[in-house]
Amino acid sequence: MAKKRPQTKAKRPQLTDAEIPVVGAREPCPCGSGRRYKACHGRAAAHAVTELVQRPFEGLSGECDWVALRELVPAATVELKLRDELPEGVPSVTLATVLPMAWPALRRDDGSILLGLQNDTASGDISRDLADTLQQAFTAAPGTPVQGRRAPADGPRLQDLLDPEAPFEPVVHSGFEFWVPDAENATPEVTASLERANAAAIPTVKLAGVDAAYWCETTDKNHLRWVMPHPEEQLLDALARLHAAGRSGLGEGTRLVGSFRAHGLTVPVWDLPSGMSAQDIEKPAAEFAERLADALASDAPLTAEERRARGGLTNRQVTLS
Repeated sequence: MAKKRPQTKAKRPQLTDAEIPVVGAREPCPCGSGRRYKACHGRAAAHAVTELVQRPFEGLSGECDWVALRELVPAATVELKLRDELPEGVPSVTLATVLPMAWPALRRDDGSILLGLQNDTASGDISRDLADTLQQAFTAAPGTPVQGRRAPADGPRLQDLLDPEAPFEPVVHSGFEFWVPDAENATPEVTASLERANAAAIPTVKLAGVDAAYWCETTDKNHLRWVMPHPEEQLLDALARLHAAGRSGLGEGTRLVGSFRAHGLTVPVWDLPSGMSAQDIEKPAAEFAERLADALASDAPLTAEERRARGGLTNRQVTLS
């Protein structure tokens, strides 16, 4: 038998977790453990990438509107203010619901940045992915889109980059002309793209009298979709109390039909008559907000009728994210 070669016991390099680079899942882990990366330091990295953050916009100014723009509103923009000064050559940062070709971000010719919100993300933390895209946009060449990527697990989140005191004030648009600085003089190709996008957009209006409530118009009926910040169980109890008492509507011909669950918040939805405009629903929505506040303050046990109403609302709840 061939003699075994003596094993050397050279000291392995000691690397901290922060120094371990990302390599292929089946490659040896750079830490020197002798195991594959996916079974060593890659395990924690994979977990950080896939772990779902239930409320990615929590702590941001206007959390409810962030959810609405991510899931419900076709065309809207918001001017964003950073904690620190904007980088040199970047005059402004604007959040947009969606960008052409579903780009994650766009650095315009003048250096300004459009950050797309309605995009697939590589991890379970939308906030971290958006922050990484924004940081890429800071150094992108003017006039170029920014592609998405897997954000570093220890990278900043939007909560780290944005000014928490700055107001979050969405501007809802009837179309996507905000994509280009001069839509009237756009090329035929851009004009055709805008026309297709505009044709698919559902007319939407943000109510002025209450927070994060959006009226929208569809073929058969209109709807009000209202993102609410209250804990889900407490909100469902309150809605059940109002529903059982016949006080959950927003006027004649309207009906509370259920709710969405999106990014850790609950979004009640009402059907409205097709002739009821956003302006028509302003006063009823403000009055409902007062009734809801009273119902939220109650800690009395639900009655049998209220429990049945709650069960009906729960059965008609749809999870978006």
